[in-house]
Amino acid sequence: MNVVMIGAGYVGLVSGACFSEFGASVVCIDLDAERVERLAAGEMPIYEPGLENLVERNLNDGRLQFGTDLAAAVSEADLVFIAVGTPTRRGEGYADLSYVYQAARDIAPHLSGYTVVVDKSTVPVGTAAEVKRIISETNPEADFDVASNPEFLREGAAIGDFMRPDRVVLGVESERAERALRELYRPLNLIEAPILVTDLESAELTKYAANAFLATKISFINEISQLCEEVGADVHAVAKGMGLDGRIGKKFLHAGPGYGGSCFPKDTLALVRTAQEYGVSSRIVEAVVEVNAAQKARMVTKIRHALDDTVSGKRIAVLGLTFKPGTDDMRDAPALTILPQLLDRGADIIAHDPQGIDEARELLPPQVSYSDDIYATIEGADAVVLMTEWNAYRGLHFKRVRELMRGNVFVDLRNVYEPQTMRDHGFHYACVGREA
Repeated sequence: MNVVMIGAGYVGLVSGACFSEFGASVVCIDLDAERVERLAAGEMPIYEPGLENLVERNLNDGRLQFGTDLAAAVSEADLVFIAVGTPTRRGEGYADLSYVYQAARDIAPHLSGYTVVVDKSTVPVGTAAEVKRIISETNPEADFDVASNPEFLREGAAIGDFMRPDRVVLGVESERAERALRELYRPLNLIEAPILVTDLESAELTKYAANAFLATKISFINEISQLCEEVGADVHAVAKGMGLDGRIGKKFLHAGPGYGGSCFPKDTLALVRTAQEYGVSSRIVEAVVEVNAAQKARMVTKIRHALDDTVSGKRIAVLGLTFKPGTDDMRDAPALTILPQLLDRGADIIAHDPQGIDEARELLPPQVSYSDDIYATIEGADAVVLMTEWNAYRGLHFKRVRELMRGNVFVDLRNVYEPQTMRDHGFHYACVGREA
């Protein structure tokens, strides 16, 4: 099958590479000529484990191409996926659909033969219908269907998620569109991956509802962690006790500094705005957003308290900047909220991250300094703040850390270490939802 992916960002690049691995002939189109040139040379603009090898293999085998010539690619396509960005409109919470609608206008004149146009971007309910209207008005002769095929990729595990998905959701309006998409996903039949076929609106809402529910679990356990600290309970024990209930499950019950990334912050806000547009209550999701913001602010207070309520003039070594391990993505990372507030209070911050430093330089204040060595970051620090739970931070040499530090404060915002172990090594240890 001939597949065109409009957009070679995170979703488009991963999806295009994986479809080519399935055996499809894939062309990823992007307006950024420099990005296309780098990709064609096998250079990845993002960090995602396994992606570079996957792209290189399918480039060499001729199943994957990158280009800027939309007209030529679309005219040969069986399926055209729209995988462009849908950022939150500043100050509003609404998803910015201008890139999606422009993509629809751009591809419409070049559709040739029957084509399925698929929304792969995360979009609010009603977007597929609007894409259909735009294409029909732009090219009344086009023989096409619009479908919704939301992605459920976790950054840091995207290749595995695509190849071994929990489910594939297909929102369609015709049997022809369903057949085309089932054929594209046919390799997943070997592992009997569930394929849910539904209407357009249900498919669109499924992605938002799933992400909002996962964000709810995170905010819930973060609120419980605050109560645990006040009553002397251990949030690890509470979360384990909850998670062993099959109706709840153990995933996303890890207390920390709040969620971030490209999906949860954006999608929860967009779901709230969609509900408001239709006059429907969304009080739970609204509370999730508020709790997440409060949790990040609470982490600033936690760090200050660990340093006797003053960070002015204190050197703070920060381990981890990205919103989660396994990615270089800094979008809405807790570090973007926490570190500027510490700087405003006079802290001297030096940071380390295995993959996110280049991105962090663009987003964090220039006063933050960086090191590419963990122990050089820690040297001379009054406090160490473990912000992101990269594997590189899970086995720190405690004796060496204590010798390098000027102070002894260790603030573990991911609960990587056991409180008693840290106390035994001479640290003044603070964590989230546990008695330190």
